[in-house]
Amino acid sequence: MSAETFDVAIVGGAVMGSSIACHLAMDPDFTGRVVVIEKDPSYRTCASALSAASIRQQFSEPTNIAISLYGIEFLREIGMRLAVGDERPAIDLHEGGYLFLATADKRHILEENHALQTRMGADIAFLEPHELLARFPWLNVEDIAAGCWGRSGEGWFDGYGLMQAFRKKARALSVPYLAAEVREAAREGEGFRLQLSDGSTISAGKLVNAAGAEGAARLARQLGVDLPVESRKRMIFTFDCREPVAGCPLLIDPTGTYVRPEGTGFLCGSAPPQERDPDTRDFDVEHDFFDEYLWPVLAARVPAFEAIRPGQAWAGHYDMNLFDHNAILGTVDGHPGLYLATGFSGHGLQQSPAVGRGIAELIVHGGWRSLDLGALSHERIAQGRPVLEKNVV
Repeated sequence: MSAETFDVAIVGGAVMGSSIACHLAMDPDFTGRVVVIEKDPSYRTCASALSAASIRQQFSEPTNIAISLYGIEFLREIGMRLAVGDERPAIDLHEGGYLFLATADKRHILEENHALQTRMGADIAFLEPHELLARFPWLNVEDIAAGCWGRSGEGWFDGYGLMQAFRKKARALSVPYLAAEVREAAREGEGFRLQLSDGSTISAGKLVNAAGAEGAARLARQLGVDLPVESRKRMIFTFDCREPVAGCPLLIDPTGTYVRPEGTGFLCGSAPPQERDPDTRDFDVEHDFFDEYLWPVLAARVPAFEAIRPGQAWAGHYDMNLFDHNAILGTVDGHPGLYLATGFSGHGLQQSPAVGRGIAELIVHGGWRSLDLGALSHERIAQGRPVLEKNVV
């Protein structure tokens, strides 16, 4: 059977793969053919559809901050940037801010992060306990030494809507999407040959691995590249609260538990203890995790949450980079034509505008142009140089 030939094949058609495809198609210097291969066109279980969908600049690593500074600019202008004809996408961006809280032993980390974030242009307020109470009177700050709140540029949005906006724009620019799984990937001369689950074969000069939690590491292994990426289940629980909690941001407790408004109620979650966090493919919701861990933490931090009514809950998967919990981007030494966009560890939605643009520029122009993402290259893993990000949620 003859293979259809493309200049670039992108494996994974959720938010990251679609952003890369979209940016390639929009680049006036790119004249090649792009194809996106997505095994589940319903996107029912992809991280883009099941995420809490938020964006922040409150990172400790400069590249992550720069990525999100561009990201918020892109999200604010999405109706213009990703318009298809007269149709302008909307993602209901709500800049309610993140609020990171710190106990006395972690105050210095908050101070260091705040200095870097504001120096890079992020609009983050450093608040003492009395200032926290003045702005958020429903908050228990008895054990809190300080907090940092994003006054603008941080918040939450419709993540599924963002993914679909990239996808629709890419398709409008003549990028085909194939509903199939890559069963086998191999070198073919200077390019690649992909055997798909529908029996077809694709040949491509360049290959982008954006296959996410379930597929990125497997695809890379077929090409002789080991990635420290595994699937980690994360659960989101919703609830209604009897008392008003006015002006609630996306609150990050010192334990790592988070909560934010969702409609008239709230949603919350947290990373489970390490012993409850295996590499997994299941989507089972463990309701005891909410009852025994999340709710006690939230009720202690926000007394109004002592009286709540639980709602829906669901689970999704992170493509977790076990090396340093940061994205793995760009080329791979010794594997020309192979590009990585994986290991986002829960940050993929907010990083998709900058990463999509960056990978596209790397393919078309041979280097990072608008924003240098080299700190997140695969090379650091091969050399054992982790990027230390202190603000992992």
